[in-house]
Amino acid sequence: MTDMFRDKVDIELTVNGEPVEARVPAGQHLVDFLRAELGLTGAHASCEHGVCGACTIRVDGAAVRGCLMLAAQADGAEVWTLEGLSDSAAIADLQDAFVARNALQCGFCTPGMLVAAEELLSGGSVPSRAEIREHMSGNYCRCTGYEAIVDAVEEVAQARAGKGAA
Repeated sequence: MTDMFRDKVDIELTVNGEPVEARVPAGQHLVDFLRAELGLTGAHASCEHGVCGACTIRVDGAAVRGCLMLAAQADGAEVWTLEGLSDSAAIADLQDAFVARNALQCGFCTPGMLVAAEELLSGGSVPSRAEIREHMSGNYCRCTGYEAIVDAVEEVAQARAGKGAA
C-alpha cells in the first residue's frame, strides 16, 4: 500500500515567471506547496474543498482552485499567484480600484478575487455586471456584499477598454 504523503514526485514548473524544481509529496495540494515550500502566501488555504475561492491561482492562464489541484499535476505548468501578478503590475489597476471602492474589508478573500477578476479581464472585453457576478460567483466574500467588488471590476474593465478611468 502506498502513502500519498510519503511517496515523492519530482516536478518542474514555472511560478511567477521563475523556474522551480522540487520533490513533493504525491498528495500535496498545489496551494500548500506554494505556501509552505515557496513562501507564496497570497493564495489562502481555507475551505480545502474548492468552494470558497480563497486559494485561486492561475495555471496555464486559467484560474484554478489551488486546494483542488495537486502540486504533481502542475508539473510542466506555468503558475501565477497574486504575488507574481502584483509584482508584474498586471493587477495594479484592479488593486487600486478595490481600495478606492472599498471592495475589501477583512482582506481574506481579496487575493482570490483579484486573480479571478484578472482572468475575466485578460481577454480585453468589457463584461456586463451580470457577467462579472457570474465569473466571480465562485469566490466567497463574507464582508462586502459584492457590490463594491463588481463596481471595481467594472470600472477597471471600462478603463482598460478606454471607456473610463480607473
